[in-house]
Amino acid sequence: MERKFFLADAKGKILGRFATKIASILRGKHKPSFSPDKDTGDFVVVINAKDIRLTGKKANQKFYFRHSGYPGGDKKIPYLKMLQLDPCQIIKHAVKGMLPKNKLRSRMMNRLKVFPGPEHNLAKKIELLNL
Repeated sequence: MERKFFLADAKGKILGRFATKIASILRGKHKPSFSPDKDTGDFVVVINAKDIRLTGKKANQKFYFRHSGYPGGDKKIPYLKMLQLDPCQIIKHAVKGMLPKNKLRSRMMNRLKVFPGPEHNLAKKIELLNL
């Protein structure tokens, strides 16, 4: 199976709508040979992750939640702080939640490459993806 590389520019895109299209390509739903139990997806390279946006008041209200498993071990990171710390994690988190919760998810996530700015280090032949 031959996997293609797609380039997706996140500049000015809405997070949820953008992530659904990426998840669909990672899963391989755009191919005629799609099967839910097979890993037929392609690579996706996302640039300009720091320029992703949310609608409404979500930028001020959204939190990313983690828990260590210990009592009192919960951490909430606001969206705006996460955008400053690591904007790539915002897109990865959104896409990961849209993929199936099975053994194929980690393989699909390994094919997602996210970069905060317009530069990327993947010099392979990349097709431009208009999302």
